[in-house]
Amino acid sequence: KERRRGKYHQMVVLLLMIIMSYVIGTSEGQLKVGFYSDSCPDAESIVGGFVRDAAQSNTNIAAALLRLHFHDCFVQGCDGSILIDNGPNAERHAFSHQGVSGFAVIESAKAKLEAVCPGVVSCADIVALAARDAVALTNGPAYQVQTGRRDGMVSDMSQAANMPDITAHTIGTTACFFMTKRLYNFSPTGGSDQAINPSFLQELKSTCPQNGNVNVRLPIDRGSGDTFDDQILRNIRSGFAVLQSDARLYDDEATRSVIDSYFGFLSPLFGSSFEADFADSIVKMGSIEVKTGSQGTIRRVCGAFS
Repeated sequence: KERRRGKYHQMVVLLLMIIMSYVIGTSEGQLKVGFYSDSCPDAESIVGGFVRDAAQSNTNIAAALLRLHFHDCFVQGCDGSILIDNGPNAERHAFSHQGVSGFAVIESAKAKLEAVCPGVVSCADIVALAARDAVALTNGPAYQVQTGRRDGMVSDMSQAANMPDITAHTIGTTACFFMTKRLYNFSPTGGSDQAINPSFLQELKSTCPQNGNVNVRLPIDRGSGDTFDDQILRNIRSGFAVLQSDARLYDDEATRSVIDSYFGFLSPLFGSSFEADFADSIVKMGSIEVKTGSQGTIRRVCGAFS
């Protein structure tokens, strides 16, 4: 029973952070913490500096970089393939990647690293390191990133057709475009999703009025959109989930019981930690089908095969 419960805890965190790596093979290969300690000792601090600078001018960049890491890993593994921009059929232009951003931060960090340690640090590793630093900047858990990934040599938007659907979120924003159906034409009866807390429904409709500007953005995690914490779980339990996909996590008995377990009377002392479970999950995700050793390449520019 405890073993099964542990599995469900992992599953919920994977869902909550759009991480479902249990359905895809992982391979740590030659990844290790401190892979660049000799070949480019300042690599991680350089990446961290660019992430911090970007976050000062764009409060949504942390969420963008975390999402970028996820979208990279779930198409052909964590190989930087989403960064390539080699024409209309490039992977980054896939419908499932719509709204993905943060590319400029990765490219800027790469340019600096090429000046300091040419041909050493992969774009795939920069993406993974940037996601870690982004989580830390939003008060999320600190975790170590294994590095040593090499960059992929394929970029094809058709490869992104089977991206897992968006599930749940802790930081970032969404657009009213993604709320319209839930607020005004929810299946099967039309109208609004009855799972939304009535007071929150009016709040959402005020922000996203029918036939209004669909590009207006709102925090995905009500009350805590810029901070990594467990508030999204509390919102889901109380009917304050912004996105339908997040709300649905409380419909399934398995995921509902795990969400509730984070808030048990003794959970702070003896229960699972959402932060620790997240850290374990994202590290696992970062090893999906990685290329190491003689596989792949080290690109000189992240957006091109060079």
